[in-house]
Amino acid sequence: MKILVTGTAGFIGFFVAQQLAQKGFDIVGVDNINTYYDTALKHGRLKASGIDVVSLQDNVPVSSSLYPNYRFIKLDIADRTQTEQLFAEYRFDVVCHLAAQAGVRYSITNPHDYALSNLSGFLNILEGCRSIQVKHLVYASSSSVYGLNSNTPFSVHQGAAHPVSLYAASKKSNEMMAHSYSHLYNIPTTGLRFFTVYGPWGRPDMAYFKFADAIIKGEPIDVYNNGEMQRDFTYVDDIVEGVLRVLDRPAKPDPDWDSQHPDPATSSAPYRLYNIGNSSPVKLMNFITALENAIGKKAVINMLPMQAGDVLSTDADVSDLERDLNYHPSTDVQTGIDRFVAWFKEFYQV
Repeated sequence: MKILVTGTAGFIGFFVAQQLAQKGFDIVGVDNINTYYDTALKHGRLKASGIDVVSLQDNVPVSSSLYPNYRFIKLDIADRTQTEQLFAEYRFDVVCHLAAQAGVRYSITNPHDYALSNLSGFLNILEGCRSIQVKHLVYASSSSVYGLNSNTPFSVHQGAAHPVSLYAASKKSNEMMAHSYSHLYNIPTTGLRFFTVYGPWGRPDMAYFKFADAIIKGEPIDVYNNGEMQRDFTYVDDIVEGVLRVLDRPAKPDPDWDSQHPDPATSSAPYRLYNIGNSSPVKLMNFITALENAIGKKAVINMLPMQAGDVLSTDADVSDLERDLNYHPSTDVQTGIDRFVAWFKEFYQV
């Protein structure tokens, strides 16, 4: 089976591509390796996958030295022509779309980047899937779509019509765009709402990454809303396992779907939404304590008011994931943080 994984120089895509390659699938990974954060980290992920980053040229496949069935192409999905050519040449069976412009706060200062990557780029992926009638499109959504909804735990069967950042709005738009293609062209699509993913090889713009760096250096960390926040932190291995299970289960029409009482998570079309979270929210201050324990050093904390675009709490209802895929994320925060800090110290040689 030939699988396209987008965003394979990114955090989650890096792990997903490796796992699929290890299982023997024919993998094509793409990423534009933009400068949203340090490209040395993106190159480090590619090197860990056996990709010679020195030889990278736009639109030229580079084979992995570790996985003969894995090829990487430096390509921007927002480029319509390049993306059309990619699908025409490789004719994928399944697409795992993880590439996106990430970051809630960055979307406030750089909104056009989100329209380009998360809207135009996603449309190009959908059109590629339509052109070759892929068997399943799995794509990354986000817990941020729940926005002003305070009815926790968050369920995919609740409405999510009040996002509080453009990033969240772009992810909600992806879900609606996917549904229209499932309805019009009978393409099975599954959206995965990820809840605060963390772990080794993570993103430097995430709070836990910044906290670790500052604590190690003895510098203060900014903690918003005076620490009165909690997140459903989800370890990356749990996310990847969920993605792999979903890839193997194409969405189907819900035979019980009622247009008079529409369920947001299913449809008369082959369309599905799932939460992937640990379903055990952790108070932010407890998360910082886990970092302190792993690093062996106390944090210097600078308390600040709530930031625009943030939400007070996230909590995933993963009952659908458990029922349909017999899976529940299980890595506890201290274990996950210990692994992250060990990787951080090794990678940055601190």
